[in-house]
Amino acid sequence: MDTVLLNAKEVEGLISIEDIVDAVREGFKAYSQGKVAQPPIVSIETDNGGEVDFKTGYSRQEEIIGFKMAGGFWDNPKKYDLASTIAMICLFDGKNGVPICVMDGTLITAYRTAAAGALGAICLARKNSRRAAVIGTGAQARMQIRALEKFFPLEEVSVYGRSRCEAYVEEMSALLPRIEFTAKQTVKEAVEDADIIVTATAGRQALVMDEWIKPGTHINAIGCDMEGKQELDPEIFRRAKVVNDSREECVKRGETQHAFRKGYLEENEIYGEIGEILLGEKKGRISDEEITIFDATGMSVQDINSALFLYRKALRQNVGRRIDVI
Repeated sequence: MDTVLLNAKEVEGLISIEDIVDAVREGFKAYSQGKVAQPPIVSIETDNGGEVDFKTGYSRQEEIIGFKMAGGFWDNPKKYDLASTIAMICLFDGKNGVPICVMDGTLITAYRTAAAGALGAICLARKNSRRAAVIGTGAQARMQIRALEKFFPLEEVSVYGRSRCEAYVEEMSALLPRIEFTAKQTVKEAVEDADIIVTATAGRQALVMDEWIKPGTHINAIGCDMEGKQELDPEIFRRAKVVNDSREECVKRGETQHAFRKGYLEENEIYGEIGEILLGEKKGRISDEEITIFDATGMSVQDINSALFLYRKALRQNVGRRIDVI
């Protein structure tokens, strides 16, 4: 049986944010319906400051097994002329274990993470949200806004980062000229008037403080995906509706971990998982005054559904190489 190989350029030619939002939506719903087996994430930190996550899962709905290696090697651009994020996804036939596709996973990871943020905001942010704030200036800080602007009438985006703010503003202004991008000197200045706040850093301490958050604000907590990482003041959780991608993972490695460990939030006080809202089992935002948090650690089912969509599209368009590995 042939295994399809898709490199980064081929993946780029197949992918769109709208398609990945649809794929991730179905993945979240399947997870909350118990149609996905998803073992705990395995994380490794390397001696050179890199970090690697191994995410695996089995979609009973699609009869597909997925495996992804995603790493952050922050010295890559300087030392090796490579991107700082590296990822690979493998898909296997769930009926017989045969590898059906191996593809570059870097762009898929960026898109599926942005899709999760878009879905979190669709469910929990005010529909007329026009002002966004993004904390961070890396690839995901860009992708989150690119996804949000597809679904919200964004007019202003404030950005704060320790570096590269001006480059971010220049690049994003050219990409999305209808939106006014502004670099801010402090996190407080960036977030205090925002309808939607996105945190997308590798921080390990609170950056967004409780007293800066006004009623009606929605927060997409994206950067915290490992024990010890942190971007939000845990006090925010005392007065927010908290939604997780996976409750099991978020209390261990998401932003929820800090509120949970401080006793500010019991597990039964987490409002629900995003899949439950997408299925209609729970309501999303119910008033303009609610403060809402979507805590997303990233799940294997997002990768499986996104990669499976691209694999099927590649077959239809005869994209990629075929090799016989078994």
